[in-house]
Amino acid sequence: MSYYLDFEKPLEELETKIEELKKLSDGTEIDIASEIKRLEKKAKELRSEIFSSLTPWQKTMIARHPERPYTLDYIGMIAEDFIELHGDRRFADDPAIVGGVGKINGISMVIIGHQKGRGTKERIFRNFGQPNPEGYRKALRLMKLAERFKMPIVTFIDTPGAYPGIGAEERGQAEAIATNLMEMSRIKTPIISIVIGEGGSGGALALSIADRLYMLEHSVYSVISPEGCAAILWKKGGEELTPDDFSRAADALKLTSDDLKSFKIIDDIIPEPLGGAHREPETTAKRLVEYILKSLESIQSKSPAKLIEERYKKIRKIGSLTQTGVEVSGHF
Repeated sequence: MSYYLDFEKPLEELETKIEELKKLSDGTEIDIASEIKRLEKKAKELRSEIFSSLTPWQKTMIARHPERPYTLDYIGMIAEDFIELHGDRRFADDPAIVGGVGKINGISMVIIGHQKGRGTKERIFRNFGQPNPEGYRKALRLMKLAERFKMPIVTFIDTPGAYPGIGAEERGQAEAIATNLMEMSRIKTPIISIVIGEGGSGGALALSIADRLYMLEHSVYSVISPEGCAAILWKKGGEELTPDDFSRAADALKLTSDDLKSFKIIDDIIPEPLGGAHREPETTAKRLVEYILKSLESIQSKSPAKLIEERYKKIRKIGSLTQTGVEVSGHF
């Protein structure tokens, strides 16, 4: 049974009715095909109407949808001969980040991504997609492997953020993220990063310093979650925050793919099927492959020095502010 978000309730009622009619018509002589066809057309129109005017908070909810494909789902659909590699060679293996070597369209690549887990047991095992320092160190080890063997790197971003536990801090969470940022900026092989769900804070940034950065249409990418932002700005005493507060924070954070493209933080938006990536995972996976291969065509022929130079310039261009009507360029 499909999971519907709150704003999809009218659609849920209609699609439930369609399923009931289909079951009723099976094995009977009752011809209700025309009624089913009419309702399916109505459902498509309603879905189009709902998804054409989503708020940033609603997009955040879609990015977190429990049926949305995760990194391992996409790897299973797009990669051949994938071999997962484990451990950071220092402390442990972190299941919140998965990575290994596989082929996409016959091209050997290192593929790395956050993995949230599906179902309570796996989510606990994957720490809800919140990596510890060893996860980022494992990712960097695999990137260095890709550099050594001149393989492109593809990363999938989908995390609420790095794990903020005491143990993670004791083992150098901030240092692990900072090291990844520094090392990814100068790795001598192409890096393509795609935000497939939730891109939260430094936990997402530590896998997204890339030559090409894309976002799926209904993904989000931000310095903090709307809930965290609302708690910092507006929580007073014992007052409980409401969804309206989260929506207000999401509006202010400018975290949607359209916002990020307008700020030139990302290179492009990958369209999702109507209703979200979870509606047609295979279609979404094919689009990911198209963008990955298109990117490689444009950057794989560049020398390592040129690649690093352009990546450096790309990073330096991020960020600008306007003060008293005068725009000041980035270099932060």
